[in-house]
Amino acid sequence: MILKASKRSGGKQLGLHLLKTEENEHVEIHEVSGFVSDTVMGAMNEAYALARGTKCQQYLFSLSLSPPALESVRVETFEKALTDIEERLGLAGQPRIIVFHEKEGRRHCHAVWSRIDADTMTAKELPFFKNKLNEIGKQLYLENGWAMPKGFESPKLRDPRNFTLDEWQQAKRAGIDPRELKSAVQDCWKHADSVQAFASALEERGLFLARGDRRGFVAINIDGDVFAISRLIGGKAKDVAARLGDPARLPSVDDARARIAFDIAPRLTRYIAEAKRIARTNMEPLIAKREALKVQHQAERQAKDTFLSARWDNEQCARAARIRKGFAGAWDVLTGKYFRTRTQNEMEAKFARERDSHERHALIHAQHKDRQALQDLIRENRRKEAERILSLYRDAAKFRRMREGEAERDKDREPNPATMRPKRDRGLELN
Repeated sequence: MILKASKRSGGKQLGLHLLKTEENEHVEIHEVSGFVSDTVMGAMNEAYALARGTKCQQYLFSLSLSPPALESVRVETFEKALTDIEERLGLAGQPRIIVFHEKEGRRHCHAVWSRIDADTMTAKELPFFKNKLNEIGKQLYLENGWAMPKGFESPKLRDPRNFTLDEWQQAKRAGIDPRELKSAVQDCWKHADSVQAFASALEERGLFLARGDRRGFVAINIDGDVFAISRLIGGKAKDVAARLGDPARLPSVDDARARIAFDIAPRLTRYIAEAKRIARTNMEPLIAKREALKVQHQAERQAKDTFLSARWDNEQCARAARIRKGFAGAWDVLTGKYFRTRTQNEMEAKFARERDSHERHALIHAQHKDRQALQDLIRENRRKEAERILSLYRDAAKFRRMREGEAERDKDREPNPATMRPKRDRGLELN
């Protein structure tokens, strides 16, 4: 299970993120404990108010738990993982919030703790929490028999296409899949042996090599967004300079943007706009099916919860009816029948809770399978549309190279005054 955590402030923003339904198909508030309020936003306000009595700025500890994509993970597994994390980090007994998010057929968990100890009015220190979480995450893979990512086996094998938050948001603003962007640039870097070859390979993918102000070599997309080459390939600036040479020979960011605006952008913008329109049209039936599936799944869960609640109430009434009252109840206490009946009721209640949890998990697991099948269709459609747009980038790069080649040939055909012989004056023609 991938565990990512941070100490932070901004309880209101975090609470709104946890409750956001625009980016998540299902949002389930699993637990709000240790607070007076039983709502997420109320709990966030309490944590902030408590922190005001201290000097602590980052008064929250936020954690996300992401299991493997194709694994069906029960709620009890998440709860056990959170208990282990609390014990290792020293957060046991601290107020916490647990929220489940589901999208694209996957389920992950968010947990938020207040770091402020109300008794001592000090913040929990949480030393080396990243290393501890990495060890716990690896142990969860082993305990549950999941295929362990390469990054857990060896840090050198970690996927280099992991964006920082700033890189992810920058790429999202540019309308690019960050993983695809990094993968494309790394592929160009792998096969290019010179700055010219690297620049040509980038242009075939809709990116243009330029000289950055402070970041050495940068790539610019058609919208003018700038990406540092060293970050995209997961290397250092000196390694990039060692292969590509002096960036001073390249156009500046402003010059590259001007060239894009003058020569390439108008044509590409028209073609890409048409490609995006076609992509939206092709995606509309799948998006409609996704929304219909979301509504259907929500209705199924609500009906299941109503059924489980009604059955639990009926069974509780039946168990309560076994406990006699009055003189008969006193006699049952004296004879020991009351204690045997109470033990039986407790065991039945425990098994009933486990049964209800299993039935609800089975429903969610079946829904995930349906949603993942639809997501496969959506992913395949996106891949086809991406290939179409990539072909447009390649065509534009070829066209630009053709224009440059024609200009070079015209330059070669121009007469050179320095090498031309002066025409001999033969005098007046008398013929």
